[in-house]
Amino acid sequence: MKSLGSVYAALMSLGLDSNVMTTLQTGDCLDHFRIESLAAHSGMATIYRAVDTRNNRTVAIKVPHFEVEADPLLFDRFKREKEIGKKLDHPGVMSIFENDEPSSHYMVMEWIDGRGLRQILTEEKQLGTERSVRLAREICEALDYIHSKGVVHRDLKPENIMVDADDRIKLIDFGIAGSANARRLTFGKLTRTMGTADYISPEQVKSQRGDARSDVYALGVIFYEMLTGEVPFAGPNALVVLNERLIKDPVPPREVNPQITPQLQEIIFRALERQPEHRYASAREFANDLEHPEAVAVEERRELRSWRSHRLAKRKIALLYAALAMIPVLVFVLLLIVARSH
Repeated sequence: MKSLGSVYAALMSLGLDSNVMTTLQTGDCLDHFRIESLAAHSGMATIYRAVDTRNNRTVAIKVPHFEVEADPLLFDRFKREKEIGKKLDHPGVMSIFENDEPSSHYMVMEWIDGRGLRQILTEEKQLGTERSVRLAREICEALDYIHSKGVVHRDLKPENIMVDADDRIKLIDFGIAGSANARRLTFGKLTRTMGTADYISPEQVKSQRGDARSDVYALGVIFYEMLTGEVPFAGPNALVVLNERLIKDPVPPREVNPQITPQLQEIIFRALERQPEHRYASAREFANDLEHPEAVAVEERRELRSWRSHRLAKRKIALLYAALAMIPVLVFVLLLIVARSH
């Protein structure tokens, strides 16, 4: 891991304003927590690896940026994440610890040794069927737990899933999570408080609040990506990606990776249904099909018919262009034959 100074220098080289960086340095103490290193930096907070000097426990300290504290909406989300985290206790969810009478605003979290699922996907692309199913089932279990507590993550993506050395997962970053008892704090446009374009559900694109089925959709995208190395919808910018999921069907995953079974493809299609009422009603239903794929009935889906029609149309266009390209050749050959005959 890089030292605090070298990471700070790297962030500055990217053009980040030093005013948004917190001033904690290696060896500094924040109340009874001794800072060891900078772990991560985002648009809303900086996370440090630290040690609780009372019990020598390694923890993560999340410190909001100054502009987040100054923005009532963003700071409300920071406080909400803190309160939501305190009521969650599951091996697949990062713990947030009680911290009485802090001298400033920060959050004390479980330190997780491992890699982000994004890093794993970047390095390995496709994770294979067995591993992808196992990880997806674990994510389902964690989602089922938080949903039972009235919490919807709303920003589920590989960056917010940690994987340890034993391939066990933990959900992290509940910064835009929704609670059944909390007032609505949703923007009608894509912002850092709404979600991520590649994984956000169609109903969230339409500025609807979303529920547990929105997390199911995001997991469907992640499962697709683990099996194929690609996301189901892509484009040159976020707006194109968002629009694609509203009007188009995803490329069937078996077209990208033929090793995917028809049953797993059907599971993905069920998770990625555009209408929430047609989707898996819960993460538990999703997990049950992953556990017993042999029992999944494969449907003759519109998505497959649409893709076959699209592929046939592309082939016809390709043949047409090939035929057009041959016309000058044929003309040249005919002229050559005519010239030789005289």
